[in-house]
Amino acid sequence: MIHTTTVALPPSEVLARAKQYFAERVPAQAAFLEREGPQFVVLRGQGGEEVVISATAAGTGDEGGGASGASRVRASTLFFDQALDRFISTLPVTSAVEVA
Repeated sequence: MIHTTTVALPPSEVLARAKQYFAERVPAQAAFLEREGPQFVVLRGQGGEEVVISATAAGTGDEGGGASGASRVRASTLFFDQALDRFISTLPVTSAVEVA
């Protein structure tokens, strides 16, 4: 599923929180950093499951990496839907979370 929302944090903070959350707060289904870039992280679970989270500066299309302001967050997973929902609930969400 793909989860999309806007949060009141810069992209770098969203991605840092995602890495920490999935490594520390989901012990039965932990996922650890596999790849990362300035606008995304790919986390891999112990069974090979994947979580991909991207964060870009809101309102600027694919530009990102701003030091302040809101971020558009898009996350995709097949296995970690419940953990992903819980992670998003820890962020200062400013728009409804769309799930497709």
